[in-house]
Amino acid sequence: MPTRTARTAWNGTLQEGSGQVELSSSKVGTYEVSFPKRAADEAGGTTSPEELIAAAHSACFAMALSSEIGKAGGTPQSLEVSAEVTLGQKDGAPTITGIKLTVRGEVEGLDAGGFDKAAQAAKAGCPVSKALTGTDITLDAALEG
Repeated sequence: MPTRTARTAWNGTLQEGSGQVELSSSKVGTYEVSFPKRAADEAGGTTSPEELIAAAHSACFAMALSSEIGKAGGTPQSLEVSAEVTLGQKDGAPTITGIKLTVRGEVEGLDAGGFDKAAQAAKAGCPVSKALTGTDITLDAALEG
């Protein structure tokens, strides 16, 4: 399996500095980062480690769920996955305090119980979920249509 890379160039102090994170392996883009915007309600055109984790987790979970649905005898027609990564304070330091995965799916061959079972297995088996085991991860999974 390949190794993926990213790189960040940072200039200045935490509060007044800023940086650029580059998705080096894929070369799909370079994005601005800033601590004050990371901790603010409005991102103002910058990304953050939490947003990048949310992107990674939602993509990984969607792939894992597609696999689990197939193992259970179903066929995924569409999966809409979102991940909310919350940055809070713990012991006076910024900490990722939780991740909420939400998935809505259209699946042939599985009922709601089978879909939920597949979603729970995907949450447990997703490599990003495994990497984030120190964080409370919740799941809201439901079939649509």
